[in-house]
Amino acid sequence: MRAIAVSEVGATPTLMNLPTPAPGPGEILVKVVAAGINPFDWKIVDGALKDSVPYSFPLIMGVDGAGVVEAAGEGVTDLRAGEQVYGQFFGVPRGLGSYAEYAIAKADGPVARMPQGMIYTQAAAVPTATMTAYNAVRLANVDEGQTVLVVGATGGVGQSVVQLAGATGAKVIATARADMAEEMRELGAAEVVDYAAGDLNEQVLRAHADGIDAILDVVSDKTGVERLAALLRPGGVYLSTIWSVNPDAMAAQELRGVNMDSEASAELLETIAGLIDAGKLKVHVHHEVALEDVPAEIMRMRAGGARGKTVIRV
Repeated sequence: MRAIAVSEVGATPTLMNLPTPAPGPGEILVKVVAAGINPFDWKIVDGALKDSVPYSFPLIMGVDGAGVVEAAGEGVTDLRAGEQVYGQFFGVPRGLGSYAEYAIAKADGPVARMPQGMIYTQAAAVPTATMTAYNAVRLANVDEGQTVLVVGATGGVGQSVVQLAGATGAKVIATARADMAEEMRELGAAEVVDYAAGDLNEQVLRAHADGIDAILDVVSDKTGVERLAALLRPGGVYLSTIWSVNPDAMAAQELRGVNMDSEASAELLETIAGLIDAGKLKVHVHHEVALEDVPAEIMRMRAGGARGKTVIRV
């Protein structure tokens, strides 16, 4: 099968021909139709997990995907051949991932039937980003009447955070360049601030002089977090999906700081599928690439040249 893989930690991703894996007990083999690209995919290649899980090479990149169940291993009764599924296909210890024509998933892991009527490229954009967003809104206790700033709103996680936070009745302020402002409003943002147009703190405080209730941040480093935290009222919450918050420093300012570990499960994917089916959550794919073009696309994305969500057509 064709796959995008690396030969060692830090290597350049390459299109390779590799053996098709076989599902073991409790596993399903999925013919991948589309795979979602996430920044964590190349962080894995860079060795982000080498101290916590063994690596096997060649290592196929990718976690998110959508496709059709090709075969089921011993003991699998819920998901059958021919069913459309989406979810996470994490297999670093075996060198397996979703940037391939076939992928392996645990039948009791974060994989579920696709939302009704959703095309594969949209479904592949959902798993990691939207589960992260769902967990972020829940852990930050976002609620009706609050004012919430979403930092990094135009990415896959951020777009779902905007929608899910808005659905609680909170007033959402989204950070976005001018060319993405209208899309942010369509997703439910009450206000949009252009971080390229001037100091972000000053722009927010002009409309909210007494501060805001929560910041959900998917991009800022520790220095950025320290500055933005000045926007919060006493009792406010700052949540970072990339572990940039110092909870003790936040507590000293009468704030709650949260570094989030995202939970993933079939049940959560089913909940998200229900929201999508009900029209309460939209999935926007901004860019699609063919499998053979993925190495060049990853180079572009790593250089900061990407906007929105990118999906691979396998």
